Amino acid sequence: MKAAVLHEAGGIPRYEDFPDPVAADGEVIIDVKAVAVENVDKAIAAGTHYASEKYIGRFPVIPAFDCVGALPDGTLVGFGGIRLPYGALAEKTVVPQGSYVPIPEGVDPAVASVMASAVTAMSMKAAAGFVPGETVLVLGATGVAGRLAVKVARLLGAGRIVATGRDDDQLREVQAIGADAVINTAVSDEALAQAYLDARGDGYDVVLDYLWGRPSEILLRALVPRSFAFGKPTRVVQIGESAGAELTLAASSLRTSGVEIYGAAKGLDPRTMEEAYQRIVTWTRSGELTFDMEKVPLSDIETAWQRTDLKGRRLVVMP
Repeated sequence: MKAAVLHEAGGIPRYEDFPDPVAADGEVIIDVKAVAVENVDKAIAAGTHYASEKYIGRFPVIPAFDCVGALPDGTLVGFGGIRLPYGALAEKTVVPQGSYVPIPEGVDPAVASVMASAVTAMSMKAAAGFVPGETVLVLGATGVAGRLAVKVARLLGAGRIVATGRDDDQLREVQAIGADAVINTAVSDEALAQAYLDARGDGYDVVLDYLWGRPSEILLRALVPRSFAFGKPTRVVQIGESAGAELTLAASSLRTSGVEIYGAAKGLDPRTMEEAYQRIVTWTRSGELTFDMEKVPLSDIETAWQRTDLKGRRLVVMP
């Protein structure tokens, strides 16, 4: 079969022949239909992610570890649990029996492969207990997941949405899809802190943080009251780290600001995951939630893997 084959950490996957997977007892072969290539896939392939050793411990290996494909009987499924070295960026892969879920009827395979990025935005409910009418701040709103978070917040009934990014043109696009106010983080620390304060209105109720690092550190500093006060609760959901894996957290940022910090997995269990997924499916079918994608054939993986011009569109590889 043809596959995108990685030969070293930090390398570029090559379009090559690779031995077909053979199912062992308790396994099934999947015909791959669509693979959404996310930042985590590239970080693992680069060897910089904490899970890199698990997924690229030996070479050659096929990157990406979940996608949409067809069972032998033609049933369209989303799946994970791939047996290495058979990652998702190939014509076929192999997974344990039952490590997949049916894709709802009427949902295109390419769209289905991207839907997980929207599910992460539902952590505003599962982790932070969002209720309609609240103010939501999306840190990192110009990326794929961040734009979907703006859309999901609007669909959930956010009273006000503030979004951040580093490019004015892209921030205007984010306003067009539902943000009430935008903040460009490519300014000095002092200017960014003031921008957070100017845009907060009555205060940020929920923060969806796809950035961490500098922008989050400045936000947490800015939320510390200037005088003794009872801080309004601000529930920060930590989702991504595209601006840095670490930050310095002053004690006062928690002691007096009312800030509460949760990981995106807080509140998740099979029931809440299914509820979030079904809500995304409903919005997708109705056309209320749309997904910006750049579909490319598997044969173009070497060029596509290195693209930096997608600007809010998810790369979807179609074997």
